[in-house]
Amino acid sequence: MYHNALKWLKSWGASEDGVTAIEYGLIAALISVVIIVSMSLVGGEVETTFDTWTNAVRNATQGANGGGS
Repeated sequence: MYHNALKWLKSWGASEDGVTAIEYGLIAALISVVIIVSMSLVGGEVETTFDTWTNAVRNATQGANGGGS
């Protein structure tokens, strides 16, 4: 029984399944960080663009309705 337990421990230590899962987890974390940072950097510009479009559409529709609200 001791021999089987020792054999199992050695095979478990040589297994690379856990290492692969850790690598995938690290890659996913890195991708998440890149997405968060890029969205933080670009977010203000996107907000400004949408505000500009919203104001342009609002002004165009007010002009078409005779300037009323």
